[in-house]
Parts: sequence; C-alpha cells; structure tokens
Amino acid sequence: MHLNALAVIFTCHNRKSFVLWALRNDGRIWVPKKKGDTRPANEIPEEERDYYLERRYPAFGNLVPRDVASRAAKERCDAGFGVGKTGLAVNLDFRDAINKQGKKAIGNKYGNLFEMYTAITGMDPYEVPMQIYPAGHYTMGGLWVDYELMTTIPGLFAIGESNFSDHGANRLGASSLMQAAGDGYFILPVTISSYLSGEIRTPKVPTTGNEFDEAEKSVRDRLQKLLSIKGRQTAASFHKRLGKIMWDYCGMTRNEEGLNKAKDMVRELRKEFWSDLLITGEGDDLNQQLEKAGRVADFLELAELMITDALNRKESCGAHFREESQTPDGEAKRIDSEYSYVAAWEYNGESEPILNKETLKFEFVELKERSYK
Repeated sequence: MHLNALAVIFTCHNRKSFVLWALRNDGRIWVPKKKGDTRPANEIPEEERDYYLERRYPAFGNLVPRDVASRAAKERCDAGFGVGKTGLAVNLDFRDAINKQGKKAIGNKYGNLFEMYTAITGMDPYEVPMQIYPAGHYTMGGLWVDYELMTTIPGLFAIGESNFSDHGANRLGASSLMQAAGDGYFILPVTISSYLSGEIRTPKVPTTGNEFDEAEKSVRDRLQKLLSIKGRQTAASFHKRLGKIMWDYCGMTRNEEGLNKAKDMVRELRKEFWSDLLITGEGDDLNQQLEKAGRVADFLELAELMITDALNRKESCGAHFREESQTPDGEAKRIDSEYSYVAAWEYNGESEPILNKETLKFEFVELKERSYK
C-alpha cells in the first residue's frame, strides 16, 4: 500500500546557552588564575585574570568555534578555576568593550540580552561580568533536501535547521528562527505547489486498510503499557538522570571507558523505566505526563544509539571529541583515512543497530585538521 504523504518537519531550538555565542564578539572570557578564588570578579586585578582563550588561541581568541570554546570552558571549571557559587561558570566580561565603544553602543547591540540576563540572575552585565557555562541543547546534522526542500521521501518536506545534509554545516549560530521563518514564509509556500500539482487527481486514501488498524493498535498498546506500569518514579526524574549520564560521558568530551560505562547505565535506566514508571491520570484525556513518558522512552533508545555511534568513531572531529584522539596540544586529531564516510544506523529491534556507510569523496577540498593557534 502506498501512502501519498504530505508532511513538514519544523525545527527551532531553545537557545539556553545562546548568550555565550552571540555575545563573545565583544566580551572577553576569563577565569581567576588561582583555583577556588571566590572574590567578586571586579575585585580581581588584571594580572590575576586568565584570559585562557586568548592565551591558548592568540590568532582567534574569544572567537574560536563554539565546540572549542565550550570544551575549554568545561575544562577550566573541571580543573577548579570556575566562578560563581557552584564553580560551574566562567566570566564573560564587557568592561573593555564598554570603555572602548561606550555603553550606548554595546546596549544597541546586546541590550535585550543584557536585560534578560539581569532579570534572571539579578546581575547587571554593564557593571559586572556575566557568568556563563555551556549547555547541551541541540544535536547537529540534518536531512538531505532538494531545491524545493523535499526530502528523499516524496511529500515529506523539511524546513528550519533540520534541512541540511552536511553534519554541522546547518549550524549558523542564532539563525534557527530566521531559517525556519524564511523557509516557512517565503520558500515552502512556493515550492510545495510543485508536489501538490501532481497530486491533485490522486483520490483520497481510505483509512479502512489493515495497515491503519495495525498502526492504531500498536500506539494504543504502547500507551496502555506505559499506564499499566504503576511504579514510583516520574518520567521527568528518568529524563534528568538520562541527561546527567549523557552530559558526563557522551558530552563535549568522550572516551571509550566512559562511553562503555554510559551504555551500561542507559540500559539499566531503561529497564528501570519500564518497571518503575509512574503516570497519573488516564489515557483517554489530555495527559501531559503520558506524553512526556512517551518522549522519554524514545530518548532512552536514542541515547543508547548516540553512545554506540560515539564508540564506533574513534577519531576526534568537529563537536565529537575523543580524548584518545588528540594532538600534543590537546586539539582534535582526525583520522580521515578511516572515517571519511557518512554513517546511517539502521534499527534492528532489540539487537545492535546496523551501520550503513556511504564513502565521502572530495574532489575540490583538501581535508585538514583544524588549528586556531
């Protein structure tokens, strides 16, 4: 049975650490040179400040790519040089930019973000440095689309950050809202008509086929299974624990030992989820807890797949940084001879997923390791 599906994938991500990337054009990032220095930032003299990005990457300074800046911030905090009550922050300082450009000029650029930061933290970035820390809030990659934004599945269109096939190349900082709006408002209404024009004579697909009955039954069975567990822990608690595992072992830096540990931990958490989940309410009404549980069940499967993929790629490349694959200076070390391919994992039930590879051939680009020294 062939379904002439028409669907649109829309992606626009919550920018929890947006401040870090949008503001470092003018802000300078630093930590105290002394571990555990709890003095207010403005009381720490210049000679006791470590502008570590400028020190490590003199050519690019604070404007190194976000994966490099994020790893460096986490490394400084893990090493005991973090600021704030928790030590999980670095300073983003606009003192020099304000002195050079004036408060009004900085306000014209970043005033709304400064106001948001002040409202949340109670600290004024015009007077004291911001305290920032990287956060995991999206994954990179996307779907291949043609000139009209249609994927390889006829009738399935992708707009926003989801519609770019080259891993990471769709990441243009704060452009997600603009890209989604541009695709949705200007492009898709024009290009989708080409597909619809060929479907105008296609009769309505009846919903009486066995396929529809099977699909409905599988969804109802899954929902009933979630409701029937009647355990003690909420879906939100499992979500938090899963996030902590992924942040600790499959975050900005990974190693084989940690990834193997994370895989075991996720599997144990998944077993616990399906035996001790608590959902209040029923399944016939709007039930946000049930909806959350369904998503967390998906996240548990996706997390294990991400760990499997990270274990398979033993090189460091882009945002995937394997500690076993780094230069003497601590930078990412690629292994292009072994990993120049696009990977797609195929679902294989409860068994290990199947890796499908498509070799990448470069005719006009020479592959090189990045250096920002």
